[in-house]
Amino acid sequence: MKLILPDMISNSYFPAIAAADLGCFAAEGVDIEVELITPVDKSYEYLRDGQADFVAGSAHSAVHAFPEWDGVKLIAAQGQGMYWFLIMRSDIGATKGDLSCVKGRKIGAAPWVNLGLRRTLEAGGIDVVADDVTIMPVPGFIGAGMNFGVMAAQALEDGKIDGFWANGMGAEVAVTRGVGTMVLDIRRGDGPKGCFDYSFASIATSDKIIADHSDAVAACVRGISRVHKLLKANPERAFEIGEKRFPPSEAALITTLIKRDLPYYDASISPHSVAAMQTFLAEVGKQTTSKPYEAIVATQYAQYWAS
Repeated sequence: MKLILPDMISNSYFPAIAAADLGCFAAEGVDIEVELITPVDKSYEYLRDGQADFVAGSAHSAVHAFPEWDGVKLIAAQGQGMYWFLIMRSDIGATKGDLSCVKGRKIGAAPWVNLGLRRTLEAGGIDVVADDVTIMPVPGFIGAGMNFGVMAAQALEDGKIDGFWANGMGAEVAVTRGVGTMVLDIRRGDGPKGCFDYSFASIATSDKIIADHSDAVAACVRGISRVHKLLKANPERAFEIGEKRFPPSEAALITTLIKRDLPYYDASISPHSVAAMQTFLAEVGKQTTSKPYEAIVATQYAQYWAS
C-alpha cells in the first residue's frame, strides 16, 4: 500500500517514515511504501482519487479534498498539537513571543499550513491586512519533489522572505545557521491561547480503503503506535533513517528534533482536539457544519492507539 506525505526532510511526519523504514508497519502485517507528494492539498487529492491509501499530513487539510469530511477518516495521530514554528530573519531583531515583528513583512507558508499562521496572528491581535502582513508561498517552491521547511530556510537566508511558518526541521536549520530567530514554538506554549489545537499531524485514509482493507488500516495504526514506542525507547535510531533519506546537514539534526518531539508522540485523537480543529476550520471559512467526532475519526481503531 502507499502512504504519501507532503514533507520528507522533516520531523513533522517522521513517525510515518520511521514506521516504514524501521519495519514497524511490516511487523504488524502490512507492506507500506512512503512517497513524497507536495503540497498537502495535493496529497489529499491523491487519496481522494485512489492514487494513495494513506496520507501522513496536517489533519485539518483533509477537508480540501473531502469537503465537510465526506469520505475521509483520521485513523491516528503522529503527534499531538499544531507543530509549526514562526521564524523571522535574524537581522530584524525579533524576540520570542512578540508578534509585532510580522508587521509589514513577507512570511512564507505552504498552502493550508498558512491558515494556521493567519488565525494565530489574528488571535494574537495582528490585523493581517491593516498591518500589511503578506503570507505567501516560498519563492522557488514548486511542489513535486520539494521539501518545504528546508526550502523556506534557504529562502530566508537568501533574503527572499522576511520569515516563515514551517516545520521543526526548517526552523532548526535557520536558527542553527544563524539566519533566523524563533518567535513562536506553538507546541511548547508560545502563541495565543487555543492555537495548539488548530491541527495536528495525523494519518488519514478514505472510507473506501476502510471498507475494502480494514485489516490493513488496523495494521497501519498499530505500526504508528509501535514506532512511537520504539523511538521513545531508542531515539538514536532516528539517525539511521535521516542518514538514508536526508542530506547530511539535516540528518545530523534529526535525532535532536525527535528527542524534542517525544512528549507529543501519542497516537490518540481526542474529542477535544477534533472539536477545536472544527472550530478553527469554521473560523477560517473551510467548514460550514459541525460534525460528530465519529464522522471524522475512525473510532474502531482507537484500541490500537496505546503505545
